[in-house]
Amino acid sequence: MALDIGTWNLECEFNNTSHRTELNGTDRLIVRRGQPFSITLNLRSDSYEPGVHQLHFVAETGPDPVDQYGTKAVFGLSDDIDDTQWSASVTSPPGDTVSLSICSAPDAPIGRYTVTLDGRIKFELILLFNPWCPRDAVYMNREENLEEYVLAQDGIIYRGDARYPIPSAWYFGQFEEGILDACLRILDVNPKCQRNPGKDCSGRRNPIYVTRVLSAMVNSNGDNGVLEGCWNQTFVGGESPMSWIGSVEILKRWHSNACRPVRFGQCWVFAAVACTVSRALGIPCRVVTNYLSAHDTNSNLVIERYVDENSQLLNKTKDSIWNYHCWVESWMTRPDLKAGFDGWQASDPTPQEKSEEVYCCGPVPLKAIKEGELLLKYDAPFVFSEVNADVETFLKCKDGSTSKIVSATEVGQKISTKSVGSDKREDITHLYKYPEGSSEERETFKKANHQNKLLQQSDNLGLHVIIKVSPEMRKGCDFDVFALVSNQSSELKKCRLVFSSFAMSYYGKIGQECGFKDLLNVELPPGGERKVPLRLNYNKYCNAITHDNLIRLGALLIDYSTGKRILEMRTIVLENPEIKIKILGEPKENRKLAAEITVQNTLPEPLDACCFSIEGANLTAGKTITERISSRIEPGQEAKVKIYFTPTHFGLRKLLVDFNSDKLGHVKGFRNVIIGK
Repeated sequence: MALDIGTWNLECEFNNTSHRTELNGTDRLIVRRGQPFSITLNLRSDSYEPGVHQLHFVAETGPDPVDQYGTKAVFGLSDDIDDTQWSASVTSPPGDTVSLSICSAPDAPIGRYTVTLDGRIKFELILLFNPWCPRDAVYMNREENLEEYVLAQDGIIYRGDARYPIPSAWYFGQFEEGILDACLRILDVNPKCQRNPGKDCSGRRNPIYVTRVLSAMVNSNGDNGVLEGCWNQTFVGGESPMSWIGSVEILKRWHSNACRPVRFGQCWVFAAVACTVSRALGIPCRVVTNYLSAHDTNSNLVIERYVDENSQLLNKTKDSIWNYHCWVESWMTRPDLKAGFDGWQASDPTPQEKSEEVYCCGPVPLKAIKEGELLLKYDAPFVFSEVNADVETFLKCKDGSTSKIVSATEVGQKISTKSVGSDKREDITHLYKYPEGSSEERETFKKANHQNKLLQQSDNLGLHVIIKVSPEMRKGCDFDVFALVSNQSSELKKCRLVFSSFAMSYYGKIGQECGFKDLLNVELPPGGERKVPLRLNYNKYCNAITHDNLIRLGALLIDYSTGKRILEMRTIVLENPEIKIKILGEPKENRKLAAEITVQNTLPEPLDACCFSIEGANLTAGKTITERISSRIEPGQEAKVKIYFTPTHFGLRKLLVDFNSDKLGHVKGFRNVIIGK
């Protein structure tokens, strides 16, 4: 017998809050799979009687819903909710109001659904992955981890150098208005959906499939992806990747401009946007940084690099070592693999190499990388190389001859991510690789058939060279760096030392020279050492360095008696001035606040075109607030502004600041702000 239903209430505020989606808004129903939600039916005439009245439900997603693909579910009322499949039950006593509890299957495809009751009532909902549900493939069992990897709308991304990791705050903003719609649109415009929408929508039950789609769609290579990459020093027709401090503006711009790619991104921007989309859809996700990250283009697990007699790197191969590289890790089970590979999976949205004819990478279990299981999908050899490739260095002489030289470079250092619940750096290198030289590492290389690492022998020539740097290397200052040469043999050594410095981009491209010294007659008695300084002057490096603020130092030592050559390389990061942020007023929900922001000009020349921008989750209403300074900022002077904003939610938030000018480029800063109720 059918019920005479008048009106119904989707109880959006209650449901969204209990499903932890209320920050998306409470004007529509957004729930997580495998968890019941409630709706209320108001009857016109009769009262509901158990056993007499029945309700029939149809839940559908995608353009061509089919039972066998899981995109359509037909079910009726049962005595109790069955959380293994779509089900419904009445939770209220007999009367003219019926409270229903409805539960989706824990493996239902995510996305937009239409639910029909008795063929008469239709309502819509958005279904997300549910890492709180033990039956969901993305289940994560620690609440503090869920707070960090699903609910946190801001975080820290590490850049800089292995010896000097620089934390940069990022505004993920996955709950800001319009972001979830943009994320769902990414799934809808992906080429797999365009070719076979029914199969694609069915695939959305699987976080492995969704993560792989996102890896391809965050970059615009070959599809309608979100971001176009650019690794030039000029960014004509778009924004410098350094200008972004959050994902919200990027995703909104892509969504509102007919899915035209936003210009421009580089690795940390690609990774940050992928993290935003993953968290928005309910997949636990974090951004990681791998220092001295290898890009192995020919899959031989070896990076070959060439230097000239001035110790300058030559662009003779497509292989490269990036100063750092960022990707994401997503948490899920791997039922498609043998047991033991659940947990964190690496995927990389930066377009580097094709995988199955598409610019994407992963997801591949971190455990597979650590154990050298390179036959496991997806793209294990590429990620293994990023953290474990061998490095062979060759000297290219002016006469055209080439010889191998001793140069100790270990790729895959200080793999870093933000700690759970704090702004500290967590070193997760141990999740990717065993300690250097350990028996487990040897076994891993055997399994991966990494013969170069197994054959590598230390070639002790008795001569050693290391590079030492000054404690403070601030952009705008002149400072010294040092090559420390020592002779640990029992004979007198006569050598040549070439000590050079070149501007460098974070992805390994060498630019202009910043300082050079060539000493033809260095004599070292047995046990002797010599410290050779190289002066780096601002007036020389200021126009050479890129926005990465990196300088590559190279010290090439040539032993005249043996002809052996030793190369030591080191990258230094020039420090930007500190951004000081002072909050004026008591931070409260829906109360206007001011941030007083100051930056000192530490350069020996004036700054023009100065501009401050701020963003923050639930602080700036999903927008970038900008304040320009019309006056010139002289050396030693401070640029100062006061910017107003209104917090919309209580709790710990990050206020992110970008300062841009003609000479300093983009300088980042942030401050944690506790917003009271």
